[in-house]
Amino acid sequence: MTRISLRGRILLFFVALAAGAVAALAVGLWFGYHREGSPDMLNAFMQSAIAAGFLILALITWVWFLFDTHLARPIDKVASAMRARAHADVANDFQAEEARYLGDLADAASATAATLAQTRGALAEQVQRETTRLSSDKNKLEQLLADVPPAVLLCTGRHHLVFYNGVAQQMLAGLQRPVCLDRNIFDYLSEGPIRDAHHRLLESSDPDAVVEFICLSTCGRRRLAGRMRLASDNGGDPAAYVMTLRDVTTEVAAYARRDALLGDVFLQVRPIVSDLRHALVSHGPGTGADAPVSAQLQALDATLADLEARFESCRSDGWPMAPTDVRELAGQLRRDLEGQKLTLDVEVAEIAVRCNAFDIVSLLGHLVSRVSTATAAAHFHLTISEVQGAADLTLSWKGGAMSPESVDHWLEEPVFDGGVTCETILKTHGIVLVVGGDEDAPSISTRLRPIERLRPTGADMSRHVVYDFDLLSRLHYEKISDARLDGLTYVVFDTETTGLLPEQGDEIVQIAAVRIVNGKRVKNEVFDLLVNPGRPIPPSSSAIHGVTDAMVADAVSVQEAVRQFHRFAEGAVLVAHNAPFDMEFLTRREKEVGLRFMNPILDTVLVSAAAFGRAETHTLDALADRLGVHIDEKDRHTALGDAIATADVFIKLKDMLAGRGLVRFGEVLTELRGHQRLVRDLNDQARVS
Repeated sequence: MTRISLRGRILLFFVALAAGAVAALAVGLWFGYHREGSPDMLNAFMQSAIAAGFLILALITWVWFLFDTHLARPIDKVASAMRARAHADVANDFQAEEARYLGDLADAASATAATLAQTRGALAEQVQRETTRLSSDKNKLEQLLADVPPAVLLCTGRHHLVFYNGVAQQMLAGLQRPVCLDRNIFDYLSEGPIRDAHHRLLESSDPDAVVEFICLSTCGRRRLAGRMRLASDNGGDPAAYVMTLRDVTTEVAAYARRDALLGDVFLQVRPIVSDLRHALVSHGPGTGADAPVSAQLQALDATLADLEARFESCRSDGWPMAPTDVRELAGQLRRDLEGQKLTLDVEVAEIAVRCNAFDIVSLLGHLVSRVSTATAAAHFHLTISEVQGAADLTLSWKGGAMSPESVDHWLEEPVFDGGVTCETILKTHGIVLVVGGDEDAPSISTRLRPIERLRPTGADMSRHVVYDFDLLSRLHYEKISDARLDGLTYVVFDTETTGLLPEQGDEIVQIAAVRIVNGKRVKNEVFDLLVNPGRPIPPSSSAIHGVTDAMVADAVSVQEAVRQFHRFAEGAVLVAHNAPFDMEFLTRREKEVGLRFMNPILDTVLVSAAAFGRAETHTLDALADRLGVHIDEKDRHTALGDAIATADVFIKLKDMLAGRGLVRFGEVLTELRGHQRLVRDLNDQARVS
């Protein structure tokens, strides 16, 4: 009986009462009939019994309806509301109107909830006061870790991510697989070198040992130099480790070119020198050997000149060269010239060039200063454009032209007190200055290389760290049904579509998702993608979600969107509101993209029914209002806004289920299957095994 709900038990009570009353009536009439002993009275007794039975059933049904409406159902609502306030941190007041027939129960429950809220508030305020300084220090450390040059990662002994900084996000993330907490590090880096380094650390007798290694990104485009050591404060995971990574792709390529250069020196110069020595030995000085010796010397001179040019191009690849946005170069030069009362207009491309930024700005500033002194020019123009894989830099002004001899004289001067000369800077970068133009448009130009394409950086990409140190002590379960709810990773998603009928050709126009790890939403791990549905978006649909044909004209295809979302959701439990609708748009594309969504699936409609009962309203708006989750009007009916709201609702519902003792995934699934009349459960044995 305890497994039956309160309303079900009350209904059974009234059914038993009705059956007992009807049975008592039948027994009484039977005794009365036999006592009278007249067969003529049978019809009268039967009619009386039927009439009285229907009246009794009607009366009991009416009383049950009143009891269910005004007592049983409000008691369920009060109980659900108390659980929401006890476990989901909801602060809304009780709806006293619905519980007006419960006497003082609603007021007592409301007072208890208010006292609990006050106690929590006072405790939270005290904790906040005590931890303000620690939080400030924590934020400062996060900012420092976010900006340190190496990528910093902390992994569990099972090689799952627990911490990563912004540099790691930029270095490892890509279109194919975004960086996320609790994902396997081998999704992003080659497995062999990392396993080997980790094994060497575990076998080492020195707990402070450090192992260095070289590995590749999974796409093979980056070569990374790494340092690994075991984490001392490991949360009970002795195999957890800290790893730093530095991108050495360019350095390795530069060293390779230099090695090839040295090889060419031996292969090309040594035979020539050998031939020259042989000619001198054979003919001796003053003989007719002058002609061949002269030819050999000319060949040697040409070879050395070629090797020198190649060497100069290699020098620009190493330290202290670094990729620098040319817009930063122009901006710094403009600021330096403002102190000299000189103005600079800039027209630059969105490219980066490998150089020593300080030296290049100092060189240009020195030239501008000398030109201004010689010509009285006060206004200059800097143009940096991309030409044949290089950055053409042209400095022009209005005034008198400069002779190449004057410029050559300036190159012998130091660019700042005690600094290097302009000529040294040019030689270090392997570049030359060209004096051009005429009296009306004089200029000095040069060409910097190599250049790099600037990649757009997402908002807050490099100024954050993402971590959850509790992952170090999280248990691993062989069967997902045995896992605790907070021991799983969830991807909460939502889709916006052209319509409501996927079987008739409606398609996704936007898909968004957020991740929940260790019971908390990870704010920096977000998937948000516009999708080209391959068909017009009806104006009626655009009026709801705001996505128009113009917005998705250059967006990815439905197939590519499904592939990218599949990678984002890999290894996680999928959560959606009314999941069968959203999953239909994904699963119908599985054969086309060659992938299958085998993720376990939770539907917040069913979770809400388990927490509040089937009789409640289970729309997303109703749940958000009931659980105190705020949804901005501008974000409602957008994929990301609804996904975030669903995630926050799910976290509170999950805590309410845990308060009822449903703490394992298998227990929750068993409970949800009892509410499938609301929404079909999509889980099968393959998903939860």
